[in-house]
Amino acid sequence: MRAPARGANRRTPRGRALRDLGMYAQWCEELMDRLEMERPFVVGCSIGGAITLQLAVRRGERLAGAVAMAAHGGTDSTMLTVRGLERELVDSAAPSRSDRTYLGTLAVVGRRVPSERAELIARMHRREDPEISNSDLIGWATHDVLAKLDGVACPTHLVVGDDDLWLDPREVRRAADLIPDSRYTLLEGIGHYPMEELEGFADTLHGWLSDLDGSRGRSAA
Repeated sequence: MRAPARGANRRTPRGRALRDLGMYAQWCEELMDRLEMERPFVVGCSIGGAITLQLAVRRGERLAGAVAMAAHGGTDSTMLTVRGLERELVDSAAPSRSDRTYLGTLAVVGRRVPSERAELIARMHRREDPEISNSDLIGWATHDVLAKLDGVACPTHLVVGDDDLWLDPREVRRAADLIPDSRYTLLEGIGHYPMEELEGFADTLHGWLSDLDGSRGRSAA
């Protein structure tokens, strides 16, 4: 299961964009309950990666495993400020928000990615709803589950690209070290969106999930 792509229709019943990633985690929990899922895997990247770690903290005992990409469970107050993100929700403060999203995405795509693919990724992200994107980033800048990672009760894999300008891989590594039965992968030449940048990502993800599933089986033996 993966969190919806950033910029999708993720709003409260009253129509306001969400700023609390815990609400997304709660929605995923309710979905698992309604579908009567038994020990599902949870996978997410960026905002979805942060939500994945929230779910691992809150529901780890019910998960088969979790793969969190481009996330480390803590706040990014040094890189993102809530005040600045709120200001950018006003058109006069950021008149070319779609252009900024496009260029910003190009900047965080890894050096291994062919230029044609990087262009496609940037154009795809350009279609995001800026109100929802910025509200998501406010949630990213304020969420923090670092102090609870040592209680995660499912096999977990943290993944980060070494070309990700928005994250320090050392912070992702430290988060992985806090989680029992965790793995850490540093992707050379990959940026903030491994699932879009890596060729054959489905096979790569299958390998990660199979490893987590095998770990769970060994732990139960």
